[in-house]
Amino acid sequence: MTIRLGFVVSEFNRDITYMMEIEAREHAQFLGAEVTEVIYVPGAYDMPLAIKALLRKGGVDAVVTIGCVIEGATQHDEIVVQHAARKIIDLSLEFEKPVSLGISGPGMTRMEATERIDYARRAVESAVKMCQRLQ
Repeated sequence: MTIRLGFVVSEFNRDITYMMEIEAREHAQFLGAEVTEVIYVPGAYDMPLAIKALLRKGGVDAVVTIGCVIEGATQHDEIVVQHAARKIIDLSLEFEKPVSLGISGPGMTRMEATERIDYARRAVESAVKMCQRLQ
């Protein structure tokens, strides 16, 4: 049985999330999973609503989040990631389906973000493994 993945991809820092998305798609294919739906959102903070829409529709076995939150002059990056991560966990539990965290940050520079593009691959791997273990 092929695992169907939905991706929720942040457009903020798109130069980095674009590379993350490509790596995630390649890894999904390598693992034999299929990316059936993709929703692009403005930023990581906007992800929970899109995740909920994918889970409510029921056409996916798991959702993979792909985002990048780079440190700014304030603590805004920390607030964004903390709240997004909390809601992502809540939605996973509410719908009883894996929602993996492929958001890099907070507290990183653009250079560090580029070095962490593989977070997307890890998120795909986590989603696929959880689907296999929960079947």
